Amino acid sequence: MKIGYARVSTLDQSLDMQLNALQAIGCERIFQDKMNGASTDRPQLQLMVDQLRAGDEVVVWKLDRLGRSLPNLIELVNSFSDKGVGFSSLSDKIDTSTPSGKLVFHIFCSLAEYERSLIRERTMAGLAAAKLKGKTGGKPKGLSEEAKNTARVAESLHKEGYAIKLIAEKLKLSRQTVYKYLEYRKINFK
Repeated sequence: MKIGYARVSTLDQSLDMQLNALQAIGCERIFQDKMNGASTDRPQLQLMVDQLRAGDEVVVWKLDRLGRSLPNLIELVNSFSDKGVGFSSLSDKIDTSTPSGKLVFHIFCSLAEYERSLIRERTMAGLAAAKLKGKTGGKPKGLSEEAKNTARVAESLHKEGYAIKLIAEKLKLSRQTVYKYLEYRKINFK
């Protein structure tokens, strides 16, 4: 039995293109998830895997629709193989039910892993070069000028005797933010 799996990353995206392609090649059943690929909880994928039988073939529109990472993709496809289940990806022209398809799949995965390693290596080299120049990444420490001004207003209101709740309401901030602003201004609450 040909079994399709389709996934989109957000609820407002459409599965139509994937579903049309899977139906066109004769998938008798199609499982669908609408969630980020990085999510470990993909109920329809798990339901599909639980129902697979030897001789079935899992079909996806594209490889990235199935695995949330390269190791996860390889693990899934290997688990299909262990169950005697074939796998094919329409856009990537991969069919693991043939020896050459298995070879292409593993070469493809190796190239993707190599590319990720190169990207990581270049990123680390760039970060090291920036560090030597005294530059650091990430969000700047401290408050913006606007936030500093709001912190000054919060401080003056606090000195006038306003309660934190009232300061938060007046400045349209959360109480947590008011506390952080006052802490920034070195106000001691003890």
